[in-house]
Amino acid sequence: MTAHVLENERLHLASLLEAIQCCVYFLAASDHRLTWPLTAACLNENKNNIELFETLAAVNKRFAKLQNTMDAAMRHARLLAGEPGETFLKVLSFYEKSGVIDSVAAWQLCRTTRDLAAHDYETEYTEIAEHFNSLHTLIPTLYGNANRFLNYCATALNMSPSPGHFVDDFVHVMNSLASDVR
Repeated sequence: MTAHVLENERLHLASLLEAIQCCVYFLAASDHRLTWPLTAACLNENKNNIELFETLAAVNKRFAKLQNTMDAAMRHARLLAGEPGETFLKVLSFYEKSGVIDSVAAWQLCRTTRDLAAHDYETEYTEIAEHFNSLHTLIPTLYGNANRFLNYCATALNMSPSPGHFVDDFVHVMNSLASDVR
């Protein structure tokens, strides 16, 4: 790799890291607009509430976008680290061994949960409530993965997110998560 190509790859990763911070910020904002846990009765009573269902759609979309952005960033960081990873499962295994993700199974649970409703136009409010309550329960796992991944990039690759508007917001979300755990 020439120095120019390497610098472009590092800039791309920095941009992806900033995008992760952005995704966390907007997912947290949407998640906090809802009262948890959701119930089928609440959804049924509010079935014409556009704001509620747009917020639910935003949670679903932003959860997926955060995980997809992390997928791309993890692949890219692995490349810059010179680590093998012909398949994404090998990439996940590397990050599990590095302590970035809790486990490959937890990552796959997040993906499966979000994918189950991706193309489902369900009107069964019990199932809708279950789906979103499951996503809500998995959000801290995804946030933890994002935080550990950014820390990994900082220490292993000396990489940080592009300077942007989401650094303080990301830190605030991570601090809120830590205080919720206490």
